[in-house]
Amino acid sequence: MPLTGTQHLSKEGDLIIPNKLNLEALIALEKEIGKEQIIYLVEERCIPSDEIAQYIDKSGCEGILFSASESQLIPLRASIDEKLQLGKKVIYLPGQVTAIKGSLCDIPENVMNALSGLHLAPVPLFVEFYSNQIFNAQTPDRHQSTTQIHLLPKLSSGPGMPAKLGQAWLECSADVFAKLPQLQTTLAHLLIQSLKTHANCRLIDGIDDTSITFHEIFAASLAFSRRLKELSTNKRIGIILPPGKGATIANIACILAGKVPVNFSYVTSEHAFKSAVRQADVDRFITADTFMRKMQNFPWPFQRDIIFIERELPKLKGAIKRWWVLSKLMPAKFINKFFLKIDHISPSDEAVLMFTSGSAGEPKGVPLTHHNIIANISQCSSRITLAPNCRFLGSLPIFHSFGMTIGLWYPLLAGCDLVTYPSPIESKSLGNLIKQYHINLVVSTPTFLRGYLKRCEADTFKSVDYLIVGAEKLPMDLSDTFQAKFGVTPCEGYGMTEASPVCSVNFIDPTPKVANQPIIHGMLRGSVGALLPGIAVRITNPHTGKDEPMSSTGMIWLKGANIFQGYLGEQDFKHELFENGWMKTGDIGSVTPYGFITIEGRISRFSKMGGEMVPHEALENAIVKILGLDPTSEERHVAIVTIPDPVKGEATALLTTVVTQYLAQASTLIRHGLTDLKLPALWNPKVIIPVEKIPVLPSGKLNLKECKMLAYEALNIPFKE
Repeated sequence: MPLTGTQHLSKEGDLIIPNKLNLEALIALEKEIGKEQIIYLVEERCIPSDEIAQYIDKSGCEGILFSASESQLIPLRASIDEKLQLGKKVIYLPGQVTAIKGSLCDIPENVMNALSGLHLAPVPLFVEFYSNQIFNAQTPDRHQSTTQIHLLPKLSSGPGMPAKLGQAWLECSADVFAKLPQLQTTLAHLLIQSLKTHANCRLIDGIDDTSITFHEIFAASLAFSRRLKELSTNKRIGIILPPGKGATIANIACILAGKVPVNFSYVTSEHAFKSAVRQADVDRFITADTFMRKMQNFPWPFQRDIIFIERELPKLKGAIKRWWVLSKLMPAKFINKFFLKIDHISPSDEAVLMFTSGSAGEPKGVPLTHHNIIANISQCSSRITLAPNCRFLGSLPIFHSFGMTIGLWYPLLAGCDLVTYPSPIESKSLGNLIKQYHINLVVSTPTFLRGYLKRCEADTFKSVDYLIVGAEKLPMDLSDTFQAKFGVTPCEGYGMTEASPVCSVNFIDPTPKVANQPIIHGMLRGSVGALLPGIAVRITNPHTGKDEPMSSTGMIWLKGANIFQGYLGEQDFKHELFENGWMKTGDIGSVTPYGFITIEGRISRFSKMGGEMVPHEALENAIVKILGLDPTSEERHVAIVTIPDPVKGEATALLTTVVTQYLAQASTLIRHGLTDLKLPALWNPKVIIPVEKIPVLPSGKLNLKECKMLAYEALNIPFKE
């Protein structure tokens, strides 16, 4: 790969700071700049690889050695500046470090701070290593990969340089990742290829311990896909099923039929379900008799519109047998082109339609393209290391974006056994499955972790390599309690349906292979982890919309191949959500130079009082401490909502199940408690409203709409959507 961006080099001297470096990139730089013009800057504890060290030693290039902890920055700056005045290119040489797979850079924090302290305007250099595979697209193997080398526009000098470098590298990463050729394909093509390649992998039903191979799933899905084409001419087909064999075959069959699967929530209100059906324009729904009988309170469609999968598959027994044989004999491309005839489907076409949980109102349709989903799986795999024969637990509902991407498509495409269970809340049963089948990867939520804590034995998670937690904020007390009991650290992540869904994840810090080798951390407590490869971030002032340093707290915007293109039926409102390729997340937070995101809360979960933004989640956590409530409790006991205030414009109200009388005394207790926690008195809720139960969604998130309705009703305030 040739070096790009040479126009960003000046005729005078430049300080070039790469995020990483290998010999190929170093040679490309020398070829473009000229060996005689290069001075290498080396930190004494970050020693280059033997390969690079030997090359430089032979080339006889000049170097400057410094210590990040001991060197005086003023003389070091003077020494570098002297070289720059002579027109030299001073290149910082990243050394060997211990880092998790997919880390943004190889520069330890103390070295980054020392480089920033030089107060010299650097030219960022983005170097990364890519394979030609979907999995491990960004690879740590610097020899069996293609090296991307990009010089970026020169930054301004001054404070905040690490954040500027990080942002520049992240943006380049997103641009490069989105163009990787292996991502320009479809789910159908990858599913055919993977189900053939990993034919002996299994889907294990956690209810009855029966299993079905990927080859058997493939044959059944091929036969069922043809039946679906006969049953519906619509673009989309609804699926109302929990995780399991039926839901897996139904979703694959839809993809192979060239249809868009729409997995509807079966734990939502009748109004929300009917709204989603109307928006999706679905006329047929795949489900099962047994599930329909179990969910008798669900507002089921008319029976004439329902496709009962356990009735259809027996009718296709002969076709399934034929496909079982044919799928073994025929190449994937042949099946795709001549039998399924879906070669016309483009990576940019809609692959699945998801619906948001509707925590603040009507559910919104989120069309995700083939490119979105494949990119996100590839981004995740660039951080996750899967051992041979590893197993996933698939218990999150498939109508949930994490359940869809990580609980269904990821293991099918990666060739991992998938153990399914229809409910994520039956902690005891799930714990038994984790132990019985030695599960390696579990995706959960803080709400469900509380269930594990109360109902599972200490050795339950012994086999688990990755316990990834998302959907809501993970309290530190809960994380510590969980780690103390089970010996596994919940890795908090951040995602959203609109991002397919995973954006960032914390990972356990790696163990140095060499004593005293610098570490690039994989986890930052209090954060939701570092952005996955190929995702960029931007921060703006939530009031003015102006760009801010990404280390500042403000509105989070994201860009990447995993980001959707806009809500279903809301094309006229895209300008409110997108700006020059960036998507406004609606979350308020900040980002470190290494891409770690700290979320303060949704913009809808702030109250603007006296010119100050009061974060509801932080206030709720403080009140839990002040009232002495158990942070590991499965039930929510407090919720903060915004109410109108004639003086300040907005105020906060506390909904609580534990304070039912002596409200004035409780208000005083909270006010003093906030002072003890060194939090502003302005945060004290204006009113306390006793309630029987705090409304929540199935994922454990607050049902913001119902919480607000409760508060407005109690205060006799007219409620408007």
